[in-house]
Amino acid sequence: MAGQPPRKILVTSALPYANGSLHLGHLLEQVQTDIWVRFQKSRGHDCTYVCADDAHGTAIMLTAEKLGISAEEQIDRVKQEHERDSAGFLIGFDNFHTTHSEENRQWCERIYGRLRDNGHIATREITQAYDPEKNLFLSDRFIKGSCPRCKTPGQYGDNCEACGATYSPLELIDPVSALSGARPVEKASTHFFFRLPEFQSLLERWLDSDTLQSQVANKLREWLQAGLQEWDISRDAPYFGFEIPGEPGKYFYVWLDAPIGYIASFQNYCERTGHPFEPYWERGHDTELYHFIGKDIVNFHGLFWPAMLDSAGLRAPTSIFVHGFLTVNGTKMSKSRGTFINARTYLDHLDPEYLRYYFAAKLNASVDDIDLNLDDFVQRVNSDVVGKVVNIASRCAGFLRKGFDNTLAPDCAGHEQVQAFIDAGEEIAALYEAREFNKAIREIVALADRANQYIDERKPWVLAKEPGNEKAVHDACSVGINLFRVLMTYLKPVLPAMAEKAETFLNVSLDWTELQGPLVGHRLNKFKPLLTRVDPERVEAMIEASREAAPASAQEASAQEETVQDDTIGFDDFARVDLRVAEIVAAEHVEGADKLLRLTLSLGDGQAQRQVFAGIKAAYAPQDLVGRLTVVVANLAPRKMRFGVSEGMVLAAGPGGEDIFLLQPDPGARPGMQVK
Repeated sequence: MAGQPPRKILVTSALPYANGSLHLGHLLEQVQTDIWVRFQKSRGHDCTYVCADDAHGTAIMLTAEKLGISAEEQIDRVKQEHERDSAGFLIGFDNFHTTHSEENRQWCERIYGRLRDNGHIATREITQAYDPEKNLFLSDRFIKGSCPRCKTPGQYGDNCEACGATYSPLELIDPVSALSGARPVEKASTHFFFRLPEFQSLLERWLDSDTLQSQVANKLREWLQAGLQEWDISRDAPYFGFEIPGEPGKYFYVWLDAPIGYIASFQNYCERTGHPFEPYWERGHDTELYHFIGKDIVNFHGLFWPAMLDSAGLRAPTSIFVHGFLTVNGTKMSKSRGTFINARTYLDHLDPEYLRYYFAAKLNASVDDIDLNLDDFVQRVNSDVVGKVVNIASRCAGFLRKGFDNTLAPDCAGHEQVQAFIDAGEEIAALYEAREFNKAIREIVALADRANQYIDERKPWVLAKEPGNEKAVHDACSVGINLFRVLMTYLKPVLPAMAEKAETFLNVSLDWTELQGPLVGHRLNKFKPLLTRVDPERVEAMIEASREAAPASAQEASAQEETVQDDTIGFDDFARVDLRVAEIVAAEHVEGADKLLRLTLSLGDGQAQRQVFAGIKAAYAPQDLVGRLTVVVANLAPRKMRFGVSEGMVLAAGPGGEDIFLLQPDPGARPGMQVK
């Protein structure tokens, strides 16, 4: 760090949709981003964090209509709520804006104009489902009907949740508009398309540039291997958004103007503060640009966005950091179990820094899902933060207050111990930089264990009972406070409120750049409690407050469209699964697929052979599978995939990648036998 000029960094996190409350899944990303930004600032870098509400689209228009208010009123209400709840979790946005802003309108029109002038916009007529009562074109999720394959009712217009079939909305049996109940009709309309296929070579270089995590780049390569399609960037009136210049009744699709909202929010910040704007979005500058996003929106950020920026003559992101989903107690968040927890519900019951610490202790640089195990949450926060870190200060502060006028020793007899903690900072900093927060926390907690061991070995509470031990007590407690100071500096990006209280007690700023050596002869302020233990009863109260009662009727249940489903099943459901022994008679690679093998299975007894696609390519060579017996779900409905139809599912275990193991029946089993 010494002698290096400060880096100039712009950071964004994905824009929350302005149609509902923040939940803990949103906070996972905001906390991850905020920790990284606070770390950069503590290291002395010029780091700016901007975000905004994603405020356009049909859903917002329909919600406002249902509430009897304007769309502008709806998004203003939600923006205030989002800002309040993010602040409750100590998210330090430098600017939080909205995509429904004049800055965003100007940038959308400017970028669209450049794409059009560069020949990267196409127009053509397409036929879509149309609600004749609402006078509205319907996206797939606004159309319901019975699946054309398995006949299951109440399925949405693009795929069947029961059998996995994919289809077009008008293939549904008895399709109806979810908005009015009317039967959709076909209607043609002219749409505008971004010519994404023309950026194939650019995107191939982009994916090979180490800008993205390897897991993400490999996933996006599947899009390129399958052949890029032109991207529909327009929607028809009525629509809440920005009208395309010169095209009455045509609006920019929400996903065109959402990422442009990053630019608009930063411009709003620059105009408000005088911060320079151009060096962060124009090419050829030494600035850095990072996006933190979830893995569900990588196609927009990893393909469409860099292609748009290139055509518009703007710089590409330095990197895009992708994280996984949040699960609670090992499963998807569920309203019925009370684990679909809104930000406000959490804040009504628990300290936000508990969750910030727990997320930090679990987050890493991969796209794997993060589990919030509530029992582990209570134990880890109480043990690590309260039982180890806070304990250091509380054990030493009383002796210094009573016997030494709250002043540290004039020299530091244990300076080598303090220096060792300071020297560990570079490794911890490297882990923060790489977003390996869980490893950084592990190193910090290990140091906290060493600090407590140091105090235990010197036993100031024993020494203080005998006259003549004053210097030993003073030295031991002064070293303890110095070790606490170093630890809190490393934890400040994670626990900013606790760090602020520690700064008041220590009478010093806790910044990485200030760790030049131990504090000696330094006056402290009165020690006050920094963080109380997590009360398990408060956790239970939060769960109970989040739990929704089961619907009183089937009709009510059908109307209740939860964002997150309870994924438990009953015994009767499980009993319907027909597991059979199958012989793999052929296996081969699937051209254009990174993970799939095409298996040909025999279930014996003259049954027709089946084709199954299995994501086990990293673990098995095709030639090693032929002749093996395995277990297959025999009554799974066929599913149309990009590479063909899969007629079942083979069962395997393991964490993934090379560590996947096909289930094998015991010796003596034969093809066609049912697995009990």
